[in-house]
Amino acid sequence: MRRKLVVGNWKMNGNRAANASLLAGIVAGADASGATCAVCAPAPYLTQCQDALSGSPVAWGAQDVSAQPGGAFTGEVAAAMLADFACKYVIVGHSERRAYHGESSELVAKKTVAVLDAGMTPIVCVGETLAEREAGQTVAVVSSQLGAVLDLVGERVAQIVVAYEPVWAIGTGKTATPAMAQEVHAQLRAQLMAKNAVAAETVQILYGGSMKPDNALELMAQPDIDGGLIGGAALKAADFLAILHAAN
Repeated sequence: MRRKLVVGNWKMNGNRAANASLLAGIVAGADASGATCAVCAPAPYLTQCQDALSGSPVAWGAQDVSAQPGGAFTGEVAAAMLADFACKYVIVGHSERRAYHGESSELVAKKTVAVLDAGMTPIVCVGETLAEREAGQTVAVVSSQLGAVLDLVGERVAQIVVAYEPVWAIGTGKTATPAMAQEVHAQLRAQLMAKNAVAAETVQILYGGSMKPDNALELMAQPDIDGGLIGGAALKAADFLAILHAAN
């Protein structure tokens, strides 16, 4: 039985005062959950997360990483630097990185390997746009995105987390039904199975399409939805904890 995992993605939000309140609220309620919990904060606040969350049931992580190990790459953050702050998770290939920064699946695969090499867990994001869904290309798109990663990580597939984020359902008012989400999760599980049947049973596949307190329970009741990558709802402790407790 795969343990549920709920990860908050703060995106480019927060300040020291607001973060302190949010982190304290999450820590206060996280003990009551049987699920694994983490927050992925902007890089400047990783020290704050480490200080506030050390010794608590809440892990922390980063939202992106460089594929390079170090050197003349101004503005980039190497995986070893994130490991230096005891990050457990690193998000790679988020739809916003793919769309706004032109990240290819090949680059995402290299970032995944960089995270693994540094001893952390990559959360590999895949997902289709509305145009791609309406063109019937969902399976082809997500399979290609995940396939690039699987080709590069080899036998380390058991060490990754996958997050399915239908781009068309994020902040648009459109929603994927639990059945629609499960259909894609099942396809991703089958792809993992073809790569490594043993690993496929243990790899957590999160749903990242605007999971909220009012839909979390039904979504996570689906057999192949192992938790959530939470955006907006992760910025309010009460909402994030409600999703976390729905994962029990």
